[in-house]
Amino acid sequence: MAAAEDIALVKKQEQELVLAEFDEKVAFKLGSAIRDRALAEGLALVVDIRTWDRQMFFAATAGTSADNAEWVRRKINSVRRFQRASYRLVLERGEAPFSPQSGADPADYVIAGGGFPIRVKGAGIVGCLTISGLPGRSDHGVAVAALCDHLGLDRAVYALPAE
Repeated sequence: MAAAEDIALVKKQEQELVLAEFDEKVAFKLGSAIRDRALAEGLALVVDIRTWDRQMFFAATAGTSADNAEWVRRKINSVRRFQRASYRLVLERGEAPFSPQSGADPADYVIAGGGFPIRVKGAGIVGCLTISGLPGRSDHGVAVAALCDHLGLDRAVYALPAE
């Protein structure tokens, strides 16, 4: 799939993977499902789910390190600032660090897949679901699959094709 088609699909994900509500129960349900998948499939990943002002779920599976939590922090900052999935930034800009002119210091922002905006119907983007530990496209895919499952949507309709 060409980059333009991938971008269009990520935009569709962002527009349609919208929660009716978001609270501690929803964060726990989403996060637990991701952790359970990681354990079942032997995936080394960190999952962080939050509103902009507080963390609501965090889990790390075997094989991750403090570096993964740092990647999560930087992905969250990028999603919050640019109001889009961090993998969409990869598709639009490439994975090179932000330029100094952008004001997005690479110590605090990263262009890498895995951060997905949590959008609530009637409220807009209220937080972020972030995965770190796999290649960026796969991190993104884990987040999208979890949201699809939670919303009762067919993963295949929203999944990016394998590269």
